[in-house]
This record gives sequence, C-alpha cells and structure tokens, in this order.
Amino acid sequence: MYEFTIIVPVYNEEDNLERVEQELLAYTKIATKKTAILFVNDGSVDKSEQLIKEICKRNEAFDYISFKENRGLSAAIKAGFDHVSTQLLGYIDSDLQTSPEDFNVLLEHIGEYDLVTGVRADRKDSFVKNMSSRIANGIRRAFTHDGMDDTGCPLKVIKTDYAKRIPMFKGLHRFLPAMILLQNGKILQVPVRHFPRIAGKAKFGLWNRLLGPLMDCFAYLWMKKKYINYEVKQKE
Repeated sequence: MYEFTIIVPVYNEEDNLERVEQELLAYTKIATKKTAILFVNDGSVDKSEQLIKEICKRNEAFDYISFKENRGLSAAIKAGFDHVSTQLLGYIDSDLQTSPEDFNVLLEHIGEYDLVTGVRADRKDSFVKNMSSRIANGIRRAFTHDGMDDTGCPLKVIKTDYAKRIPMFKGLHRFLPAMILLQNGKILQVPVRHFPRIAGKAKFGLWNRLLGPLMDCFAYLWMKKKYINYEVKQKE
C-alpha cells in the first residue's frame, strides 16, 4: 500500500533517533506519496538498535534491518535498495542535517527523472568540511562528467528499478547519479535546506571525505568500462 520508502542508515546515533522518529513521522503525514520508513542499522554498538526496535514497534509505517557488524554507509544503502518493494525510494542520513520535508520538493520532479538529488544550499558545516567536500566533488565530476555539484547530499529520490540495478561497492554512495547515467537514466539536482548537526558525531573525516573518494574514482572508471547495459528489443 506504500508508494515511497525512505531508507535511513544508522550507525551509533542513539542521541538522534528520538528526533528522527518525530520528524519522519511528521513527514509521513504531509508526504505527497504514501511513505514507509526503513532503518538500516549498520552494526551500531550503542543503544541505536534497541531504540530502532522500539520505534518500529509503535509506528506501523516503520521497519528495520540490522547488520551483524558495521559494514559502512554504501553497504547500508545497498541493503536498503535490496529490501525496498515500493516503486520509489529515498535516502536520508540519521543526523537530520537535511529535512524530510524536502522529499516533497524532490518528488515533484521524479516523474520525468530517474534520480533527483538535493544540493545543500547554505551549508552549515565547518570551513574544512565544506572545502574538502567541494574539492572532492570537483575531482569526482572530472572523472564521471555527471554534472552534479553535491553528490554527498544525503537526500535523494530514485526509481527503485534503477536503484536495484546499481552494482554497489564501498564508496559508491558518492556515485549514485553517475550510476544512473550508466543505465541511460535521467538525473536532476534541486536545492534543499541544510542544518547543523545537533547531536551525535560525524562519521566522516578528512581521509574518507577527500582522499577516499579520489581512490573510488578509479574504481568507478574500471566499473564504467566493464558495465553491462542492454535493452530487450523483442521476446516471445
């Protein structure tokens, strides 16, 4: 009965989860598509798993899967892709530096496009974080030619059949628009709001925000060369 599923990766976010529940529950009441929530607990070692279970128990539209151990953001997103059954899916970080309400902005465009991603306007991050992200995005654009200014924005809507065809690898969450282009899909970026983190700790430092993505670019080029894409002309 749902049309849209929001994937929420979680790793040690016990201080944020009550607020996550409140904001996502409020969004389900104003969403332009009937919306379900899927938490992906990425092997948290704090109280996140317990809190997620309690949230899902008291909210019909909320569900979860839980990893045995921490496998990283790309793995959590991939698990979400694998378990979603609605025609549309979205993704948001559990730090809530973006607002679930802005999913309605992205959903306005998803009919014509296969992926719509947010661009964080007026970012509320430190100078070092902003600058390293800007450099990383510039390097990635030079490799992928996807035209996207902010692929690290944790607010996206994707047609599920396209998402399920993405061959994920570690770090690929930064390359989702490029992977849709490899399927001859259409992509769009739309400005969304950005907020400072008010609880919990950031999971990415200078290495995995700047140097890590540079290494991932070479993995993307290898995949692009080997990627299989086809259309069936006729079948009986």
